[in-house]
Amino acid sequence: MKINTHHHFLQSDFWFKLLAAEGERVFDFPGAKACAKKLPLGYQYYYLPRGPIFPAEKMEKEKTLAEFFEAFKTKAKSEKLVFCRLEANAEDFLLIQEKTKTEKLSLKKTINLQPQKTLLLDLTKDLDVLTKELSQKTRYNIRLAEKKGVKIFQGSSEQFSDFWRLMKITGERDNFGIHGEKHYQNLVERGGENIQLWFAQFAEKIIAAGIFCFAGEQAVYLHGASDNEYRNLMAPHLLQWEVIKEAKKRACLSYDFYGIDEKKWPGVTRFKNGFGGEVLEYPGTYDLVFNVVYYNIYQNLRTVYRKFRKFL
Repeated sequence: MKINTHHHFLQSDFWFKLLAAEGERVFDFPGAKACAKKLPLGYQYYYLPRGPIFPAEKMEKEKTLAEFFEAFKTKAKSEKLVFCRLEANAEDFLLIQEKTKTEKLSLKKTINLQPQKTLLLDLTKDLDVLTKELSQKTRYNIRLAEKKGVKIFQGSSEQFSDFWRLMKITGERDNFGIHGEKHYQNLVERGGENIQLWFAQFAEKIIAAGIFCFAGEQAVYLHGASDNEYRNLMAPHLLQWEVIKEAKKRACLSYDFYGIDEKKWPGVTRFKNGFGGEVLEYPGTYDLVFNVVYYNIYQNLRTVYRKFRKFL
């Protein structure tokens, strides 16, 4: 599978409209869309989720790379910009590294904000091939859910409360942090055709749910949740499989499971790996630093804050 890393839904127009609706300060930057984050004393930094993304064609790539650095230096001087937080793909990250050396700027590894590894399913394959590439256990669980009468359907924003109920249950059960209710509600209510809510139902009760993104040639599994009851029905497996088939009907070329990590999320990673696919690894999150003095102060305070928060 040839993975297209010159497009990502986190750099799309519709996603930044959703961020703006949540109160983020958003704008265009050469090769990327960005969120401006405030720092003390009137300083700020930019966050470029899964960006920048430079064009595939070599000359355009080099031109955009130069424009990106020129804009960064200009804004750093005029707008008290301390650093840009980047999440470029592997190819573009190498170019940024080299350019950083010639520009005599610092590029510092920081805490990953987006998952460093994800799993991509090639939807250009025939459905029969995708079925054969499922793990034996996943294939069995899908058939079990069908046999037991689990039904899958696309929901609407009016059913958001069902999703939120399951999301809170899942967060407590699996001991992981979840976003606030307004974040998920904003996705569902303002996402239009790009963001969809899907449910698994058994005996008139919603027992699993997911939020999925459809962005051009890409489909993405954003959030999933399930009830503590009826877990033996394997509803999440059937839910995932039906949305994968829906993405294929929509002529999506790939299905992104959006984040795997054997150490941090072993159960979730096993679940996703059961559907097959190819691992894509990003370099991670890096800070392109202009104001080194302020950045070092910021990093020290950030470290202290994160340590203190553990005791709260």
